[in-house]
Amino acid sequence: MSQTIGYARVSSVGQSLDVQIDKLSIASCDRIFSDKLSGTTDDRPELKQCLDYVRKGDRLIITKLDRLARSTLHLAKIADVLEQKGVELVVLDQSIDTGTPTGRLMFTMLGAIAEFENEIRKERQQDGITMALSKGVKFGRKPALSDKQIETLKADRESGLLIRDLMLKYNLKKTTVYKYLGSSS
Repeated sequence: MSQTIGYARVSSVGQSLDVQIDKLSIASCDRIFSDKLSGTTDDRPELKQCLDYVRKGDRLIITKLDRLARSTLHLAKIADVLEQKGVELVVLDQSIDTGTPTGRLMFTMLGAIAEFENEIRKERQQDGITMALSKGVKFGRKPALSDKQIETLKADRESGLLIRDLMLKYNLKKTTVYKYLGSSS
């Protein structure tokens, strides 16, 4: 008996799968697999389980193409696995159903377009970072202590204050205290 299987993915633990799960539930999925991992990682255990689970005659339903694969090549590999197993792919938001010739064409075209858009976004992001750096923008966490505080911390240590006391006085972790003690600023 064929089944309707759903797959959902968000890029990080802080994001919610709720919208995708709701759409897959409305599509009457018999079972839903979901990952909370970046699409760039090869290790997506639920996707692997999903692809192992589906059988001939099943339909795999996703909400968007970018939820399934990280590139056109990866998408093509997944599509090949599904085709070899006799499983149709349905993409809800893009109205794609690989059970039809038009759906297969749309699947291929949208996969290529999605990868192109992703590459353009990466280029723009890198351009923005480069421009910000050229303007002196500093990325990352701000230092816990100012240069003057670091000098005081070093003087406190030289006067015999214990590391644990420095941790309490400056509200720092042990590794941060050692980092500042070892820095030459």
